[in-house]
Amino acid sequence: MAARVVIAEDEAIIRLDLKEILEEEGYEVVGDTGRGDEAVALVREQRPDLAILDIKMPGLDGLAAAREISNERLCAVLILTAFSQRNLIEEARDAGAMSYLVKPFQKTELIPAIEVALGRFGEVRALEHENRNLGMENRSLEDQLDTRRLVDRAKGILMDDYAMRESDAFSFVQRTAMARRLTMKEVARQVIESELRP
Repeated sequence: MAARVVIAEDEAIIRLDLKEILEEEGYEVVGDTGRGDEAVALVREQRPDLAILDIKMPGLDGLAAAREISNERLCAVLILTAFSQRNLIEEARDAGAMSYLVKPFQKTELIPAIEVALGRFGEVRALEHENRNLGMENRSLEDQLDTRRLVDRAKGILMDDYAMRESDAFSFVQRTAMARRLTMKEVARQVIESELRP
C-alpha cells in the first residue's frame, strides 16, 4: 500500500514539483498547503503516514507544526528547508522530525529521506506499543528518547558487525525483547555491551 503524504511548502512551484515526484514514485499525496497551521489541520484530518514540512511558512512555522504533529504521534515528519545550520537541524530533531533534507534537493535524495522518516516513525510506534504492553506508557519523553538512542546504537553495531540491514537489526532487537521478556532498551544495552549477539 502506498504511503500517504501531506506536503506543506509555501513556494507553490516546489510544492507542485514535490507532488509530481511523489506521485511518480508511487506515494499518495492526500493534501498540500503553503501554511503551517493548515498542515497540522490536514494531518489531523487525513491521517497520512508522512508530513513533509518547510521550516519557513506563514501561520505556523514548520518546526512548531512538527512539534504538534509529533507530540500527538500523528505521522512521520520530514523537514524540507533551504537552511542547513546545525542549530536548525537540532531544533528539527527536538521537534520530532524523523528526517531533514536541504533544498535544492534531488529525487535521489528525497526518496531515501522519506523512507528513513517512515522507518524511524515505525520504530517509535513499536517502542510505544512495547510501553503499552508493559504498562509503561507514562514513561518520560527523556526516557523514550534514551531508549531510541540506545536502540539506534545497537542497530548500528548489528549493521556493522553482522552486515544486517537497518530493518533487520531493528527486528532482531524487537523479537529478542519479546522472546526474552525484556524491554527493547535492555536488549539494546546488551548488544552495545557485547553481552548479546545474533
